[in-house]
Amino acid sequence: MAFLLVSAYLLLAHARGAPVENGALLETLKSQVGLFSNKSEHYSAQVRPPGTSRQIPQTIIIGVRKGGTRALLEMLDIHPNIVVAATEVHFFDWDENYVKGIDWYRNLMPFSYGNQITIEKTPGYFTSPQAPGRIHDMNSSIKLLLILRDPTERVISDYTQVYYNRVESHKPVQLFEDIVIKNGVLNTKYKAIQRSLYDVHMEKWLKHFSLDQIHIVDGNTLIKDPLPELQKVERFLNLPSRIMSSNFYFNQTKGFYCIRSDGRERCLHESKGRPHPLVNSTVLEQLYSYFREHNAKFYRMVNHSFDWH
Repeated sequence: MAFLLVSAYLLLAHARGAPVENGALLETLKSQVGLFSNKSEHYSAQVRPPGTSRQIPQTIIIGVRKGGTRALLEMLDIHPNIVVAATEVHFFDWDENYVKGIDWYRNLMPFSYGNQITIEKTPGYFTSPQAPGRIHDMNSSIKLLLILRDPTERVISDYTQVYYNRVESHKPVQLFEDIVIKNGVLNTKYKAIQRSLYDVHMEKWLKHFSLDQIHIVDGNTLIKDPLPELQKVERFLNLPSRIMSSNFYFNQTKGFYCIRSDGRERCLHESKGRPHPLVNSTVLEQLYSYFREHNAKFYRMVNHSFDWH
């Protein structure tokens, strides 16, 4: 059955020769066959629709970890002129992948038409010392997306992910306060805190890219009201406005927005939106105080302020 459906699509696509008109049929096949779905496919085995090719990403979501990168990617995937890589590639931040070369990287991308932008996201790029220079070497005019949230909230979310991963792996866990506070003072060497020093990491990116090549998405706003942030991304990428309010609905059970597209509804994986631990108020104030100066410096760097503590 799958073969017949794919064959029907290929014949019709060939006959019409216009990717836009075939979009509805292609989406139907995605749901029925799964071969073209960006969410689950193995690209090496993907059937190539006529008139398409694998492209090196024209846009990369560079971070930040636990900033909302998956939500941003899934929401942008609604747009007909965007195709997205299914997994985090870690090409520019992992040496063992970077040495495999640009063709290896390209082959991990989905097939796309000439009017489509390929996007990949790897949150580790933002904090990687090597990634800015390597991406610049690949394409000095590339457009970058960076989604950020309140640094303290991001630290707690980072801890929460590791906590649940350790619980599921039957490994010992520590309380948040026991990790963040060492000998009565803030443990600024804690990796989750280091990742939230946005000014430190942004400085490295601005050595290679101009500020107008980096669009910052407000992660706190995206989860509360997705459409305005996504419309800003559409404009940044010079794409027609195609994402609408009807593409989202608030899931009361999960406590965040889910996606409605192509006649289907989907929410982020259950690992997203997990409840955070209640953190001691004194510890919170220590984190707020520590990040305050870094946040102010970041605001000056990007000529924009955010509603962070």
